[in-house]
Amino acid sequence: MKSISIDIETFSSVNLQKSGVYRYAESDDFEILLFGYSVDGSEVQVVDLACGEEIPDEIINALMDDSVTKWAFNAMFERVCLSKWLNLPEYLDPLSWKCSMIWSAYMGLPLSLEGVGAVLGLEKQKLTEGKDLIKYFCTPCSPTKSNGGRVRNLPEHDMDKWKRFKAYNLRDVEAEAQIQQKLSKFPVPENVWKEYHLDQEINDHGIAVDMTFVKQAVAMDEHSREKLTALMQDITSLENPNSVQQMKDWLADNGLETDTLGKKAVAEMLKTAPEPLGTVLEIRQQLAKSSVKKYTAMENAVCHDGRARGMFQFYGANRTGRFSGRLIQLQNLPQNHMPDLEQARALVRSGNFDALTLLYDSVPEVLSELIRTAFIPQDGMKFIVADFSAIEARVIAWLAGEKWRTEVFQKGGDIYCASASQMFHVPVEKHGVNGHLRQKGKIAELALGYGGSVGALKSMGALEMGVEEDELQALVTAWRQSNPNITKLWWDVDRAVKTCVKQKIPTETHSIKFTYESGMLFIVLPSGRRLAYVKPRMGENVFGGEAVTYEGVGGTKKWERIESYGPKFVENIVQAISRDILCYAMQTLKNCFIVAHVHDEIIIEADMKMSLSAVCEQMGRTPSWAKGLLLSADGYECQFYKKD
Repeated sequence: MKSISIDIETFSSVNLQKSGVYRYAESDDFEILLFGYSVDGSEVQVVDLACGEEIPDEIINALMDDSVTKWAFNAMFERVCLSKWLNLPEYLDPLSWKCSMIWSAYMGLPLSLEGVGAVLGLEKQKLTEGKDLIKYFCTPCSPTKSNGGRVRNLPEHDMDKWKRFKAYNLRDVEAEAQIQQKLSKFPVPENVWKEYHLDQEINDHGIAVDMTFVKQAVAMDEHSREKLTALMQDITSLENPNSVQQMKDWLADNGLETDTLGKKAVAEMLKTAPEPLGTVLEIRQQLAKSSVKKYTAMENAVCHDGRARGMFQFYGANRTGRFSGRLIQLQNLPQNHMPDLEQARALVRSGNFDALTLLYDSVPEVLSELIRTAFIPQDGMKFIVADFSAIEARVIAWLAGEKWRTEVFQKGGDIYCASASQMFHVPVEKHGVNGHLRQKGKIAELALGYGGSVGALKSMGALEMGVEEDELQALVTAWRQSNPNITKLWWDVDRAVKTCVKQKIPTETHSIKFTYESGMLFIVLPSGRRLAYVKPRMGENVFGGEAVTYEGVGGTKKWERIESYGPKFVENIVQAISRDILCYAMQTLKNCFIVAHVHDEIIIEADMKMSLSAVCEQMGRTPSWAKGLLLSADGYECQFYKKD
């Protein structure tokens, strides 16, 4: 036996979407109902565990034999569930597991079995009635008179449905096998599988959550909201002051017309709103803080040992291969700027609501800033948090050969000051001469690196930062003139992609290769990893010009045709290279017990003796495929996670 393809159907009273597979499989009532498998491509077998059948011993042995490759679509689910079902003290080693979902993502395809089947036009696609069958057999049901008050549906309650469920399970294994056949011409490189295995280990490690602190934060949020809502009711006499329509009507009745109560609109109104309207809008702003949702997500996801697991989706962004967040969404946590973070955290943890309201203007604001601090190292350990300095700015400068930028990085300079200096032809120092220009340098850097113009500056908040409307176009022009090689990179890539798609021939620019194979556009990165674009062709953009289009998951979260052009491809390339550098650093530090990573940052649960500077030095090493790229990593130590 060389390989085995697996698909399982399971029951648990824990909500899989909210809690993730690790917590789901820990439930006391968790069980595997059906076990579908195929050995070395042979006919699919379905073991009906719910009706008393048993998995053959040779298959059980294969699950624990690292020489046998286990395949599944979203293999994390099968691996974690089977680990629990087998009563193992640890999770099955991911090294012998491969995932056809990751293979699909590598090829730019959807992350669902149904979606992949549709795009590839599989002969044996996932059965569409699966969702209804899963709801019927795999999740608890509501007790009713007609079902005899039961809270769960078993096979004997509808044998016809059960028969169809077994057929559904069998079809899933067949569909997965077909995906592998269809994609066999384009194997996932072995180093990407190594990255996937490390990702699975990090997900298995999990990160400890201070549940005492979390529970107090949830209770305080509830208490604060009750008080704020009551205060708003007192002022407005509204039945439901949280209702958008009621609030808009009340504001209008009091002389303040508005079409929206969005964050930006409320902030703008607060500048001129008379009392008591100003107070009401301020309270509304506080109530709009969704901090408690993150705390609730922690409560849902945390396992019996106090660690949250399964927070990272490998290849979650298939245009770049970057990770995406799951469950608690570590990538989207609010930043913390409080100088007395430790004090505020201690007050929340002890449940001292009165002291918190006495010392701070807004309880929701404090709770929002403290979210990160819920993550803690285990007793006797510390967190080492290390991240790359300006990774995307360094990568694009290296790719484009923008020498003045490289010199800034060589000298350890501030890229925002240097950019402002280059744009305005005067010296700029952060807290010194022409320091006011640094903000303009920063906003230009963040908004304009990938072809952005006036609109990008506005959406980045340029106007709110004090840049005048009539300055915006001049900023765009100044940035592009001071970065001619980056601007050239955009249009060199644009030409290379168009030539490749039109003529179906390999092209190359700036050490990036472009190939067309079997109806796919591949961008070959310096690391050797390839970005895949499905069914590329020439189309027309909104301005009537020529554009490359391809199929992918668009802004609507649906599979659709997407338009792209040079700067956008450059953005994908730069972010993909930055991702490869992060993965290289993670491989370098894999023996250091990595518990999380966010964008360009790695969080290590470390022994007290571990050296921060040694970690940063290791992290800042340049891969052999990126000669000339200057990397720098910095970091800090802490007893709870925070932004330094």
